[in-house]
Amino acid sequence: MSISRSTTVAASPEAVYALVSDLPRMGELSPENTGGRWLGGATGPAVGARFRGTNRNGWRRWSTTATVEAADPGQEFAFSVRSFGVPVSHWRYTIAPAEGGCTLTESWVDRRPGWFKGPAGLATGVTNRDEATVRSIEATLAAVKERLKA
Repeated sequence: MSISRSTTVAASPEAVYALVSDLPRMGELSPENTGGRWLGGATGPAVGARFRGTNRNGWRRWSTTATVEAADPGQEFAFSVRSFGVPVSHWRYTIAPAEGGCTLTESWVDRRPGWFKGPAGLATGVTNRDEATVRSIEATLAAVKERLKA
């Protein structure tokens, strides 16, 4: 399963990239992610950098590990997520110039093996991950747009 949504943002591609690639502050934009920290000496987005992300849904809390796969300022930021060594998802933000700013597209690919979906749903309290991800992406894009409006 994959999901993708786009919005036009009244800001430069570089400003949008700086915001969506700042994983420790992602909790300010996402309804599920609460932020986290760079690992292994990493201090920001770079291909191969690792990040421990923290998440919440009501009283449930969990963490995942992300590895940056693309870090092209003003163009693309992407990372893969694992939990307990199991592939969970792949996230990608693509940025393209547009009249009055740029177009930001957030994409998600579910990489969970079938056997992992049940335990993940119990741990996170999210039984319909596809539906929850649509809502999350739409909320995150709206928050980016609001944060960077002129």
